[in-house]
Amino acid sequence: MLVAPMALVAVAVGFAAQGLAPHPYGAAHGELLDALIDTPAPAADTASEAAELRRVEARRAAVPDQQAAPGKLGLVEPEAGPPVDLEIRVALLNAGANPTLSASGAWQLLNRQGMVLQQGGPGDQISHPALGSSESEAWLQTNGSALLVNGQPYGGRLRLIREQGGLMLVNHLGLEMYIAAVVGAEMPSSWSMEALRAQAVAARSYALAHMARPANRHWHLGNTTRWQAYKGLGRSNTRTRSATASTAGLILSYQGGIVESLYAANRQISLEAHGHLGASMSQHGAQDLAKQGYRYNQILGHYYQGASLARLKAGAL
Repeated sequence: MLVAPMALVAVAVGFAAQGLAPHPYGAAHGELLDALIDTPAPAADTASEAAELRRVEARRAAVPDQQAAPGKLGLVEPEAGPPVDLEIRVALLNAGANPTLSASGAWQLLNRQGMVLQQGGPGDQISHPALGSSESEAWLQTNGSALLVNGQPYGGRLRLIREQGGLMLVNHLGLEMYIAAVVGAEMPSSWSMEALRAQAVAARSYALAHMARPANRHWHLGNTTRWQAYKGLGRSNTRTRSATASTAGLILSYQGGIVESLYAANRQISLEAHGHLGASMSQHGAQDLAKQGYRYNQILGHYYQGASLARLKAGAL
């Protein structure tokens, strides 16, 4: 990488702070409800995501962390709750204009009305002309374990959008599946579990910030280093999924807003790339702290001072 009264509305996110500036934290924060109200009406393609986010709220704990060791005060962990199922849209910007598409199981290529344009079995390639000159987009889905883009496995569904000169691919998948893959792409999965957990929270907070303010009417964020690294299911494994599951729904919050939690490989790169924006986590530094016995919430507290942990929860309608 270079969520008012519950009966009325439950809120997930507002605009994110552009970074955690030390003194002060910047202007793009405030109560989640206020921020959401101030947000312009979403484009048609992101309306469902906005509605879904309104059914979620971010709840924070406000008591000292009694489990933190002296000198290692960590961010307070909110009480556990049921998972919130959110879908994120990730543009596969480095897939190329004419990617090779297939699947590990039987697949179907559907138009917007749900009509089958093409179908095939494991390994069969999708024919780009099957999209048809009259079709501006199509959906690729499979009953197998993964969709294959240039041979690389991806979860969820793929939206194929016809553009001048080729196709734009947008991966629609569950947020937690996405986070598990990001953790594996951003950090060696062999690193300490507490470092991986800290990375999962930072990556989720960053993703939620972009779900609140999508980069494009079709997608929330891309998969290049302009955002955070995402290379599909090939970087997701038992350890990254465990780190993600054990921190499910946890994000970084400041004064009711979601923190766009910046991070970089080491302290020098973090200062050079993000120093003007505020706090940023060093990934190698997180690993070093984990080796010293720091828990993930203590690592996050070290780098994002003044922030708090919040857990996304489904709100009552």
